[in-house]
Amino acid sequence: MNDPTFESFAAQRLPALYRYALVLTQNRHDAEDLVQEALTRTGLRWHAIRRKDDPEGYVRTAMVRIMANRWRRPKREVFVASPPEPATADLGLERLLDDDGIRSRVAGLPPRMRAVLVLRYVEERSDEEIARLLGCSRGTVKSQASRGLARLRAAVRNEEVGHG
Repeated sequence: MNDPTFESFAAQRLPALYRYALVLTQNRHDAEDLVQEALTRTGLRWHAIRRKDDPEGYVRTAMVRIMANRWRRPKREVFVASPPEPATADLGLERLLDDDGIRSRVAGLPPRMRAVLVLRYVEERSDEEIARLLGCSRGTVKSQASRGLARLRAAVRNEEVGHG
C-alpha cells in the first residue's frame, strides 16, 4: 500500500493507536477522545502526512502533544450516561486491562511520569525526542523516568511483602 487513503490507514492502525492512547490516559473514554482528536488532526493534513515515512509516528506524536497540553490546562470534563458509540474491542488490550496490578501501578503514576515511561519503553524514543515531545528538558525526562521506575519497583516490593 504505497499511497493509502486516510480511511484505510485509520481503520488498519486504530487498535494499536487506541492501545497507545490507553497507556497514556489510563482511561478508556479519554483514550477514545485522544485517538479521535489525533486522527482528526491527521486527517486534515493527510495530503502532506501520507508522503512521509511514518504517518503512524505523526499520529502518536500528536497524541503525546495533545496530552501534554491537557496536563497544562484545568480539566473540564462532562460526564454522560452512556457513550454515543460502542468501544473498540481489542483482545490484547483486554489482557492488559485484566491485570489489575499493572493497571493500578501505572495509573498511580503522575501523567508526565507515565508519558515519559511509555515514550521511553513502549515507543523506544530517545531522551531528546521525549523532551521535545513533552516540552521539557532532557534532565526532566531522565529524572521522571528514574522516579517512575523507582515508584513501580517500590509498589511491586510492597505487594510482595504484603502477600509473602
